[in-house]
Amino acid sequence: MPLHDLARAFVPYPDAPVPRAATGPLADLSFAAKDLFDVAGYPTGGGNPIVLAMSGIKTRTAPTVQKLLDAGARFVGKTVTDELAFSMNGNNAHFGAPINGAARDRITGGSSSGSASAVSSNLCDFALGTDTGGSVRAPANHCGLYGLRPTHGRVSLEGALDLAPSFDTCGWFARDIGPFARVADVLLGPDAAPLPERVRLLRPDDVWAQPAPAAVDALKGAAGRVQGVLGPAKGIEVVLESFDAMYWNFRYLQSREAWLTDGPLIERYAPPLGPGVAERFAWSREVTDAQVSAAHVFRTAFRAQLASLLGNDGVLLMPTMPDIAPLRSDSEAALEDYRNRAIRMLCIAGLAGFPQLSMPLAWREGAPLGISLLGPAGSDRSLIALAQRIAN
Repeated sequence: MPLHDLARAFVPYPDAPVPRAATGPLADLSFAAKDLFDVAGYPTGGGNPIVLAMSGIKTRTAPTVQKLLDAGARFVGKTVTDELAFSMNGNNAHFGAPINGAARDRITGGSSSGSASAVSSNLCDFALGTDTGGSVRAPANHCGLYGLRPTHGRVSLEGALDLAPSFDTCGWFARDIGPFARVADVLLGPDAAPLPERVRLLRPDDVWAQPAPAAVDALKGAAGRVQGVLGPAKGIEVVLESFDAMYWNFRYLQSREAWLTDGPLIERYAPPLGPGVAERFAWSREVTDAQVSAAHVFRTAFRAQLASLLGNDGVLLMPTMPDIAPLRSDSEAALEDYRNRAIRMLCIAGLAGFPQLSMPLAWREGAPLGISLLGPAGSDRSLIALAQRIAN
């Protein structure tokens, strides 16, 4: 852990040596990993004292972390995660709330809160996070960072704690697109089905109707900048049935999987769970088989619909979140309301399993605001190449 972690981004574990390659494509970069990933010499706490107590010191490093070390990147510590990764606010009742380096009076967002805090506070060059319901994209929006939710299954989560495995993905943050793209070369490699040079830019009008009007106004310049590079965006609608249907079907599936993952621990030890997290697990326990079965059918239909809309050359241009980060002083009820509004937008990539890249191209009231590119399955590296063109 850095000696002067004023951002409260890192879990205060004793330092342990983590060997890396002496040379490699990332040898000049430092990184951190969310405390869901195993790193030899450290425990894995998952933001929960019971999980930490049961962990022991790991003897094997998660393969994705090892890839970065083998590429020469320097490991600087494990970062705070929201409890059991089942939150989007960036406040852990046991380990505190990391500081948003881009807007210190506002939340970082979670659950990859410490990773976004460390990068936005210049404590490392990039950091690993995970995204199940939005846990990379939300902090990227809030902290002025590039952040990717990759195609589901593209980046290994072996050696990392699960939340909802059919939604869990491994992403990362960086302040600038150059280092971000270099990490992509290591973790992603080339796309199996890259986007063509000229993409079909699409504007999902139903999604653009969701954010606060002031946020939409703040994003106009960023949207114009993207279209200036990629061409004018054609208006479409992407939601299946309604936003409520999207929201509830996503929640039923995620919550059932979260209970299957963590329910046995919760029932065995009855750990004191933080605000919001406790209520979400209690709700998850009551999700019915009928709700889950119907949600599986819905997800299959939505994935097919979005795949048809995008084809092999379509890219959605959309706001990442409903607005800038809420204030740290906002009530738990206000934060939960913001979270539920955000899920209606974030569940598009989650239900489809498609990649979404948030870019820090706008500001409002002195706080960053992200705009996203969402592409077909397997187009992750191509989306990053588009972002490089836009940034230049």
